[in-house]
Amino acid sequence: MDLIIEGISTALRLLASCDSEVVAITLLSLKISCSATLVSLFIGLPAGTLLALADFPGRRFIISVVNTGMGLPPVVVGLFVTIFLWRNGPLGFLEILYTPLAMIMAQAVIATPIVTGITVASIQSLPANLKLQIMALGATRIQMVWILIREARLPLLAAVMAGFGGVISEVGASIMVGGNIKGQTRVLTTATVMETGKGNFDVAIALSLILLVLAFSVNYLLTVIQQRERPR
Repeated sequence: MDLIIEGISTALRLLASCDSEVVAITLLSLKISCSATLVSLFIGLPAGTLLALADFPGRRFIISVVNTGMGLPPVVVGLFVTIFLWRNGPLGFLEILYTPLAMIMAQAVIATPIVTGITVASIQSLPANLKLQIMALGATRIQMVWILIREARLPLLAAVMAGFGGVISEVGASIMVGGNIKGQTRVLTTATVMETGKGNFDVAIALSLILLVLAFSVNYLLTVIQQRERPR
């Protein structure tokens, strides 16, 4: 119990003093995770909408793969992204391994199935005849898709929160592709693991609390937006 209290005290002290290293780590965590979430939205929203509305051979199999990917182990993602970015790998020529860009790629791979899966469920939860009603009113196919996305905007915001939550707290892939390099790729999760390994439990607890506050703040903002949009 004393260790937890000391960790909270250390966290407050680090925040109050605006420790430059902690601020840099926190901002980098936010930058990488937000970027990865945006990439996952750019890929996952169209892909999920297509899977929900289209009818083609193998569709159920693909949705099953997506749903399985929602629980994809981060270390597996880290392994394959590392192999692809290794100097002899297919993307080795990019020379981005152990950089924030590599971490964004790995986290985007983790978040994309989450966003895609929730998007599929969100679009499919709409009334079955809504699509026909929209088309009957003379809307084009693109307009119809946009209207359906607007109607499903509340659960789609949940997809954003789930995607962000899945990557901001991720550690395995970040260490594997980022290397936990001080001043370059060290984020809150990897710094917490490092401090725990060194026996600095007070600092590790402090970093964990900062991570929790950061995750809560972003999700609270998204929740406020979501609840404002909720029908009364």
